[in-house]
Amino acid sequence: MLEARLMRALVGHAAWKPARTASAAGIVGACSSMMRWFVACVIWFSLASIASAQGAVRSVEADSSPAVAADHADYRLGAGDKVRINVFGEESLSGEFIIPGDPGTISFPLIGDVRASGLTIGELQVELTNKLKPDYLKDPRISIEVLNYRPFYILGEVARPGEYPYTSSLTVLNAVATANGFTYRANTHSVYIKRAGTTKEVQLPLDATTLVEPGDTIRIGERFF
Repeated sequence: MLEARLMRALVGHAAWKPARTASAAGIVGACSSMMRWFVACVIWFSLASIASAQGAVRSVEADSSPAVAADHADYRLGAGDKVRINVFGEESLSGEFIIPGDPGTISFPLIGDVRASGLTIGELQVELTNKLKPDYLKDPRISIEVLNYRPFYILGEVARPGEYPYTSSLTVLNAVATANGFTYRANTHSVYIKRAGTTKEVQLPLDATTLVEPGDTIRIGERFF
């Protein structure tokens, strides 16, 4: 009787062991499948994030506007201005140009001479786009940046009259300081400015609120008392 019971126990143990092994193998297989699924999800989300970021960069490029100060949005280009023109995706058409005097045209690849003097940044963009589209480029995307504005001139009662490079947000007081200050005869209350492209002087207050524009001619008058 004891021998029979021992035999049944051994047989039962032998039958149970493979079952347990099979169960363990199933668990390992399930874990392996879950791990592969998790890795696939991580890779998919990573690729989606990269694609989204690239799309955002392309969107920024497409919406790029000229790199020109807000207070010069209506500034009209003239002789002596240096601009950088970028045609996205077309390096051979991009470059730096100095706007000459009369007739004020720049020589642009493929399309030849293009009038720039007297135009705003936006108007020059439209001019170039219309000439490139559709014969040369299907959908040209152009940005224009003013690298150097034309100089200003200061005359009259300053220590060093002459031509000076323009800087953004320049005031008449800054311009006077650039020219080494007033002479002892200077009228320090008002200034005469002739804007580029005009022939008339305008009398304005000589203070920090009066701005100078590229190409201006500034005259500091003499005081009478």
